[in-house]
Amino acid sequence: MAAPAPTDLLKTSLPTDQVRTTVDEYASFHAGDVAARKQGYMAMVNDYYDLVTDFYEFGWGPSFHFAPRFRGEAFEASLARHELYLAHTLRLRPGMQVLDVGCGVGGPMRAIARFSGATITGVNNNDYQIKRGTAQNGEARLARLCSFLKSDFMQIPVPDAHFDAAYAIEATCHAPEKVKLFSELRRVLKPGAELAGYEWCLTDKYDATDAEHRAIKKGVEAGDALPDIWTMPDVVAALEEAGFEVLSFRDCAPEADPETPWYLPLAGRFSLSGFKHTRAGRVLTNLMVRSLEAVHIAPKGSTAVSTLLNDAAAALVKAGVSGIFTPMFFFHARKPDA
Repeated sequence: MAAPAPTDLLKTSLPTDQVRTTVDEYASFHAGDVAARKQGYMAMVNDYYDLVTDFYEFGWGPSFHFAPRFRGEAFEASLARHELYLAHTLRLRPGMQVLDVGCGVGGPMRAIARFSGATITGVNNNDYQIKRGTAQNGEARLARLCSFLKSDFMQIPVPDAHFDAAYAIEATCHAPEKVKLFSELRRVLKPGAELAGYEWCLTDKYDATDAEHRAIKKGVEAGDALPDIWTMPDVVAALEEAGFEVLSFRDCAPEADPETPWYLPLAGRFSLSGFKHTRAGRVLTNLMVRSLEAVHIAPKGSTAVSTLLNDAAAALVKAGVSGIFTPMFFFHARKPDA
């Protein structure tokens, strides 16, 4: 299933008469406080991905995440390397049953399955993403290794000690309570099994008394369906409280070449292959969507979604430039043997 074409944006994810209503419902969560977002996190996250999945695939491809990028490395290559590092860390191999926590449309799942031969179950609570990802698994001839489980990752409907390993790529940031989430992941892992992932976090440069820092944080939350953003020490502490042995952790963002920081695709200089996700590309996409909405080709509310994503990108660039945020706090943990 190919990525959506420009004229297809939002025509397949929601009935046309529901786009504006969904935009308004999503916005209402970020007009409230953190407690309200945590309480309504499932509806908030589902609304968000119903609205933005087509835009993400159009501009970013099937792997909805960032990566530290080396000089001379292509954007898509950096994403793949970042994904396969988790497979390497977890020593994935054929015969292993692996959980992908918050798998999106399954781009990383397919890359990791091809690389490792492991059987991967992606947990996702969004019907539209599961529909697109299942079709893509079939087109890639990976349905024997890759599948989806429709579920809230806070309550996964599998027996205790079911999986041999688990990973999460910039997905657990949507969880309302980290200790509860990590406790559930510990439950479904076999004794001795390992968990690795990348988390969105505030760095030690974040100053809660700084009004600009708070505004940037709020912009990232509103633009990316986050109940809140945790610090790196908070994530480590939550893993330990949930009963994991934390093996290693670090912020991967500084590993990128200074000329290619993680936020460069959003800030970016013009390139023909990556134009869609540069600032100029987003502006042109927004103008296109606005025009399509004006002549009733795109549903009412489509421009608001495009604007939401532009604002989210601007907030992420500010967060990256200021150094107060990272989307790639790496953690590697182990469930004790008994």
